[in-house]
Amino acid sequence: MGDYSKALEFYEKDLEITKKALPPNHPDLAQSYNNFGLVYDNMGNYSKALEFCEKSYQIREKALPSNHPDLAQSYNSVGLVYDNMGDYSKALEFYEKAHKIHEKALPPNHPNLAAFYKNIGQVYNNMGDYSKALEFHEKAHKIYEKALPSNHSSLATSCNSVGSVYHNMGDYSKALEFYEKA
Repeated sequence: MGDYSKALEFYEKDLEITKKALPPNHPDLAQSYNNFGLVYDNMGNYSKALEFCEKSYQIREKALPSNHPDLAQSYNSVGLVYDNMGDYSKALEFYEKAHKIHEKALPPNHPNLAAFYKNIGQVYNNMGDYSKALEFHEKAHKIYEKALPSNHSSLATSCNSVGSVYHNMGDYSKALEFYEKA
């Protein structure tokens, strides 16, 4: 795990082939750019990550309908990079764009929707807006409780996230309750 130079090498080959085979605004090219961006994000090279993730969403905005799940994926990737950079207002902007698409496309108890609530909750937590963070983490947690088996790792992570917010709010008994569930 973590062999990013090897991943970049393979994505570079993929991008070369894709650029030759497809027009410059083809959605498959956007996926290649998104993949590059996520590798750079994992490497901590946020300027490169942002460059590639933005190319991805710009292509998808032109090539796909405004409610397409792949566009939401690109928005989420840009949000992730901004989140990791500490630019929480920009992260929130892109996470919310992604969330709006999925909220219309998915049933209200879908685990993928919960993942977007979790991302938004984490940004609010990082910003110190704990009431908003709790609101979104609890939405995510309720979906995970209904949609996933009780031993699923996302449910445990969700309990930990809710516990973390309660901890940050100074409600240590509620924090402990959720930490123990995790």
